[in-house]
Amino acid sequence: MAAGKEIRTKIKSVENTKKITKAMEMVAASKMRKAQERMRAARPYSDKVRNIAANLGKANPEYTHAFMRKHDVKAAGFIVVTTDKGLCGGLNTNVLRAVTAKLREQQAAGSETRTVAIGAKGLGFLNRIGAQVVSHVTQLGDTPHLDRLIGPVKVLLDQYAEGKLSAVYLSYTRFINTMKQEPVVEQLLPLTAESLKADAGEPGWDYIYEPDAQTVIDDLLLRYVEGLVYQAVAENMASEQSARMVAMKAATDNAGNLIGELKLVYNKTRQAAITKELSEIVGGAAAV
Repeated sequence: MAAGKEIRTKIKSVENTKKITKAMEMVAASKMRKAQERMRAARPYSDKVRNIAANLGKANPEYTHAFMRKHDVKAAGFIVVTTDKGLCGGLNTNVLRAVTAKLREQQAAGSETRTVAIGAKGLGFLNRIGAQVVSHVTQLGDTPHLDRLIGPVKVLLDQYAEGKLSAVYLSYTRFINTMKQEPVVEQLLPLTAESLKADAGEPGWDYIYEPDAQTVIDDLLLRYVEGLVYQAVAENMASEQSARMVAMKAATDNAGNLIGELKLVYNKTRQAAITKELSEIVGGAAAV
């Protein structure tokens, strides 16, 4: 029964794996709800800042912020948002594939590329392909903190404000629903008039400025861009937990199917061994 013992060992191993994947599925389901609530709570902030900035821009059309000016230089920046951990299906693979295509497009046009990595998976990938990583942040945990994101992202924002970059792109995984997440590479800078357009029905307020309109617009647009980056990280975290829950459920189901197949093979092997022993006993008795 050497074969039977080997199959029993395999069954035990797969059962242990199934327990681990089931536990990871339950943990991801718990974290997913909190991540989705955090993501939805962050959306109204950037919308409100955008509306205020749009109204201020209308009231002061003579002033153009540095984030809205276009620069004719052969350089672009990329903020790549990925996860710190794996086991979340093709989440990171899809967004990194989209980033790679955009990087190749920029290089084909003769543009230099600079990147900021948010997440260990993206940092490792960018280092492997030889991309220029100017800053990075990893190990954000389950709750993103804006103070940890501002520093690395500010490197590209400052370079754009100084006219060293023609555009800054933000890549992340947008949360659609629990079963669907969409990789996105969108232009963060320069800000366009359409992106800063006030919502329909939003009244045009006559603001009182302190200290002055230019300073208020500068601070608001900086907060708006930082809010967009934070929103992208929150969306990516919600997508991560959803993708991990789905991946671990699929792994648990596959483990259950494999256990059933192994038990069937084990029972057939055991039955064949018993039949063989009975045949030997009957054959020996007949010979006697």
